[in-house]
Amino acid sequence: MAVSGQQRRPVVVLYERIADAIHEGIYPPGSTLPSEPRLAAELGVSRPALREALLLLQEDGLLSVRRGVGRTVNDRPPRRGYEHIQPLEELLSPGSPLRVRPLLRAVEEPTDFTTQHLLAPAGAELRFWESLLAGEGTAAALSHEWAAAEEVLNRAHPAFADALRAAPAPAASMLAVLVGASRGVTLSGHSGVSATLLGQRRGEQLGRAADTPAVLVTQVVRVEDTPILAAKHMLPTGAPALPVLQSA
Repeated sequence: MAVSGQQRRPVVVLYERIADAIHEGIYPPGSTLPSEPRLAAELGVSRPALREALLLLQEDGLLSVRRGVGRTVNDRPPRRGYEHIQPLEELLSPGSPLRVRPLLRAVEEPTDFTTQHLLAPAGAELRFWESLLAGEGTAAALSHEWAAAEEVLNRAHPAFADALRAAPAPAASMLAVLVGASRGVTLSGHSGVSATLLGQRRGEQLGRAADTPAVLVTQVVRVEDTPILAAKHMLPTGAPALPVLQSA
């Protein structure tokens, strides 16, 4: 589903209305939705628009179609925005996310990294977050995250820039904030993994020796073809296992 500027397709708005009703328990897990004619009348929409929104909800895992029964709400509907990507604090600790401790919240000019991955022009202002991810008294990862320029975020989805401007409480990663603001807008991404050493400054931040081996994960998150976030995550030896899916 796409968002262009401030204009949203009616089917996206309809998708959100039904998804909200599911997440709020109006249509609880295992329940059967009203018939198409009745649901269209209740929502005040046309049946073709409703059918398209229901198909998207089915593709996203919120609904299933049972022969002779109709459309039912899945027992464990996915949380919004997590269908394709998931914040690192949740990937490293499923069921009990790691704590995110902000180290720096700033605005930076493009670097080689952000120019390459966010396609940021010279002179652009990019929001930068440096965070420490910690478990039971142990620092598990150091994250550097950059958001695309505000005008790019607004074109992708106006809620993104608004969410980043608001101070997250409790502290959250930039990706978690964007996921929470996605509201049905599909996020996709790709990552690269390489081996390195922490180095002096990152070792001090993580409470480890400078020559500690580490895994460096680079990540780019997009809305369709538009990159909205680029990140570097440093995971030292001993950090929780990171699930990796390989692709050719």
